[in-house]
Amino acid sequence: MFTKDTTVSEVVCDPVFGDFGRLLFPVDRPMDGAATLAEISSPSVYMWYSSIDADETVAVLNRLRRDAAAGQRVFYPIYTPQETAADPSKRDTGLFYFRGRPGAKFAVMNAGGGFVYVGAMHDSFPHARAVSAMGYNCFALIYRPDDPYRDLARALAFIHDHAAELAVDPDGYSLWGGSAGARMAAALGRRDALAQLGVARVGQAAAVVTQYTGYTGTAPDDAPTYACVGSRDGIAAPQAMRRRLQRLESYGIPTEFHVYEGLTHGFGLGSGTAAAGWVRAAVSFWEAQMKERRRAA
Repeated sequence: MFTKDTTVSEVVCDPVFGDFGRLLFPVDRPMDGAATLAEISSPSVYMWYSSIDADETVAVLNRLRRDAAAGQRVFYPIYTPQETAADPSKRDTGLFYFRGRPGAKFAVMNAGGGFVYVGAMHDSFPHARAVSAMGYNCFALIYRPDDPYRDLARALAFIHDHAAELAVDPDGYSLWGGSAGARMAAALGRRDALAQLGVARVGQAAAVVTQYTGYTGTAPDDAPTYACVGSRDGIAAPQAMRRRLQRLESYGIPTEFHVYEGLTHGFGLGSGTAAAGWVRAAVSFWEAQMKERRRAA
């Protein structure tokens, strides 16, 4: 089992992770292989993030390691070998799978990182672990910072086209994201964006869950949206997020918005803070949208 004293290299080189262990950590930022998991759980490594929890980092890695050791596949490339041969940058993409109940709905978590790197260890892996514990099947996307929307579209198409193999219900899924990842989730929550990216077949998300984002775009075909932010966020202004949701409500789109007193940008799960428990509230919002879909069907 990994501990806070385990080094980055020990994780990356663990045979249970095969050749994808390197994608557990940001590939677009230099990582010291000799650094421990405690040492990298820091804003000096994960820029723009606060409340980084080394215990959560260890828990995430041990969850993935246990699943892989038990014979469960925990990583799926989203591009074919032919595509990655033609464009080697596509090797730095894929989906880490945190399984819930076989046949349950799925969620895709998108970490932030300012479109400079992918901060999955703090901003999507913990969310996927938490929501999968509630029974839902969760995927954390590792994307290219310079082509994030196309990678998310491809990930959705991959899950939709392999739903039987992955044992997921492809209807009524949710998209989650923090910061830059929230921009991705919000943008791909729109029906016309899915069509423009050639993946209309996946259908629209039942709900989008966004944390601390400056994204302001709205349209009548946006998905129902849950949003949260800290009151002291100097990157994503709470007032701007509130105004966006008010515009969505003017279109008749369901929303829910929370501001957590005293928190700054990038609080992740918010464990031990005023935001503790927000993930359960976001899942309840998603579940309410799924029920509404069933009533309308």
